This record gives sequence, structure tokens and C-alpha cells, in this order.
Amino acid sequence: MNHTTIYERFAETVTQFPDQPAIIEQAQSLTYAQLDRRIDVIAGNFPSRENCIGIVADHGADFVAAIFAVLKTGAAYVPAEPDFPEERIRFMMRESNVGFIITQKKYREKLVGFPLLFLEDMTGETAVQENRPLTRPASLAYILYTSGSTGVPKGVCVTNANVCHYVRAFQHEFHPSAGDVMLQYSVCSFDIFVEEVFTTLLSGAALAIPDGQARADIHSLMDFVREKNVTVLSGFPYLLMELNELERIPSSLRLLISGGDILRESYVDHLLPQVTVYNTYGPSETTVCCSYFRCNGQKALEDGTYPIGKPVLGTQIELLDEDGQPVPAGSVGELCISGGGVSNGYLDQSKNEMFVTTEDGKRLYRSGDLGYLLPDGNLAFLHRRDSQVMILGKRVEPEEVENVLCDCEEVQTAVVCPFTDEHGLSYLTAYVVPEGTNFVLSEVKKKLRRYLTSFMIPEFFVILDHIPLTPNGKPDVKSLPVVLKEGTC
Repeated sequence: MNHTTIYERFAETVTQFPDQPAIIEQAQSLTYAQLDRRIDVIAGNFPSRENCIGIVADHGADFVAAIFAVLKTGAAYVPAEPDFPEERIRFMMRESNVGFIITQKKYREKLVGFPLLFLEDMTGETAVQENRPLTRPASLAYILYTSGSTGVPKGVCVTNANVCHYVRAFQHEFHPSAGDVMLQYSVCSFDIFVEEVFTTLLSGAALAIPDGQARADIHSLMDFVREKNVTVLSGFPYLLMELNELERIPSSLRLLISGGDILRESYVDHLLPQVTVYNTYGPSETTVCCSYFRCNGQKALEDGTYPIGKPVLGTQIELLDEDGQPVPAGSVGELCISGGGVSNGYLDQSKNEMFVTTEDGKRLYRSGDLGYLLPDGNLAFLHRRDSQVMILGKRVEPEEVENVLCDCEEVQTAVVCPFTDEHGLSYLTAYVVPEGTNFVLSEVKKKLRRYLTSFMIPEFFVILDHIPLTPNGKPDVKSLPVVLKEGTC
């Protein structure tokens, strides 16, 4: 079981559940057998064997089939949402050296310069040659790009073995089966998407993918959930917060999973009597989640947040000090993760200093997150050791935003600082010293959007004559004016 690949696991599921629904969309459904045939058609259209293949397309059955087609041929997929900034997509695809990009014709102008393979043209019964083992457990499955402090995103290299490890851990805790329907709501560049797709389609459950209209607001989304009998929903705390404000949630839902940021009791207090709610924790570098906490029947911590729980199956989490030594029980330490989910690290290996090998040969990821052990054995998360923050459930390095901002010709220098609103949610403020007198915020934001996704662009901009400095010459953040933001819940 530990020596299989993603596609091998999927093929076993197809054999076991050929006529069960695999993909459910607004207007159509595909069984496992039909999805597998579509995978073969797409893979059969690949012009060459590649190490990495990009995917930039709308979410739907073809998007999922393209992922499995890439994996079946032994390559790793590099996903990007079509609405990502053009320069960000280009960087990702160039650094990962994709052989071609699977896309749709409407996005061809955004991908000029790359070999493109259009989903609309992939028809017929052409099938990929059965010539395995094309893929091994150690083969890369995907490269997921996260925010990087150097001003460019960092590509996390995750293997087939990493993903299969996480699927086993998910199955051990949540027991997905052929009767379950998982909502596919996350963007493809985040771990929640990995959880939605692979834990579902390697378990015989169905993946329900709403269209744009169903995603328009929480009420439309819940209508879709109700109509398609969705049983499992995984999302950011802010999605659960919206659900919490509804009078009732659809009765089909049996499980809500929160991940990507801290979960507060106030976000789910009305949900807990209706459904099972889990809080989860895990960096992209360790493959989706490395700890689970069931919130029902449990008290939140004094600050109103829930613990992050205990390590998932096949994972160990240690609390270490700066020298890599265990901290005393109850003391604050860095959450350091080992086990089957620890990835190969970043594509740019010069950034892999947080991946270490211990004296006993164990591979360890130092997360940069601080926490402590509770008396009952659960872990509590405190905050980042560095300046990295979570905005709308997505990791953001303020330094990356700062570096891109300072590259604008209208900016002489700038500092980007994270703050929290009344409810503990992070937001960014940019402090800018303009270059000359022609600083136009709308033009600067337009340039930022070429390189940064929308959630990375500071909510507030403050013009200064100079950036105050500390005696050792660093920006004196404590002297900068704070722009207060009212909480949203």
C-alpha cells in the first residue's frame, strides 16, 4: 500500500467502482469508467514525454482529467488559475520548465510563447501507451507555488508517495466512501484543492464542481450543495464563517474541514450542533495537512481559537528550539514535521534551508510556526516566527509584496507591514516614499497586479516623506502609523 502511485491507486478505484459517479457538474456527471477514458484520450494527445506539464484551465471534468493524464504519463503537473497575473504564470511555467501547457483556446493570448495543447482539440479514442512503470512513488506529482520572501514565488515539489501518504491519513480519519460527495471549491494552487481531488477520487467518492453562477454567493453555493447532495466540504475558516451565519446548512453535509488559517470558535459556534467540524494544520511543504482536531464537544483556547490537534497517520510533529532541541512540556517551540508528507523541498534548492536531516537520518521540515503542547496532548498554534501571514487563507510573504512594490518606477522605497483587524484576521499596509511627484495609486496597483495575486496587494497605502529607521539602520516599524481596519464578522 505504501509503494503505489496516485494513478495506480486511481486505477484500482476505477476497477472497484466503474459505474459510480466520479465527477458531478451542474449539467453532467461522469462515472469512474468515463473519467478514465477521458484521461486516456487527453494523455494520448500529448506530443512528447515530459517531466513537467502546465495546466491553466477552468475547473471542471476536463481539468481533473488533465491532472490524472499528466500523472499517468509520469510527469508532474504545474497548476495555475487562468486569472492569475500573467507574469506570475510565466515565471511558474518557466522555472518548472514545462514541456507544454494544457489549456483552453480562450486563454491562448495569456500564454504566448509556450507550446499549448487545447482541451477542445482532444477528441477521439487515442489512448496513452501502457508502458509503465512510467511513474514511481518517488516521482514528482505536482509543483505548487507559494509566496516567497525574495520577491518571486517558491515551487514546492510534492511526490506521488507524499500524496498517497496524505490520502491514507485522510481515509483513516474521515472514512470517505462511495456514498460521499466532496465539494470542489478551492483554487488549484492551494493544498485544499489537492485534498478535494485526490482524497475523493482515490476513495470511490464523487467530486462536485460548481460553475461560476453557483460560486457567486454563499446561498447559490448552498443550493448547489443541496442539489448535488454534497457530504464533505473543505475550505478556509472564512467560508465556514459564512456558513455559520446561515440559519441552517444543507442536511446532506456530514463533515466540514477548516484549513489554511486559524479557526475561531465564533466562526463555527452555530455549525457545531449541526455537523462535525475539524480544524486542520499543515504547510504546503508537508503535503496538505499534518494535524487534525475535532472541534465538536471541545472548548476553544483562551484566545478563542481552536487547537490544531494531533499528528495525522504516518506523521510526527516535534516542538524544537532554535538549536533543534526539544522544548520542555508546555513551552513554546517551533513546529517541526517529519513523516510521509515531507516533500522534496523547493524547485530552487538554494531555498531549502528549512528542510533538514537529523542525526538519526530523519528528514524534518522546520515550519517557522510557533506552538505549544496542551496537557491533553493536542497542539496549539501561536503565530509565525517570521513575518509570513495568512490572508484569505493563503500564505503571503510581506517581503515579496515589498520587493515588487519597490520595483515600480514611481516608488523610491517602501515597507509593507502586516497587521490584524479586530477579529485577528491579517491585512497588509504599504508605506511608500514616492519617486518624484507623479505617484498615482491606480497605476501602481495596475503594475502590482501583473506580478501579485489580488489577496497579496496591500489594502492600505500610506505616503511618507521618509521611512523611519532604527539606530542600526533598519525600518522602524513601531514608528509607522497604523491604519486600523474594522473586523468583518
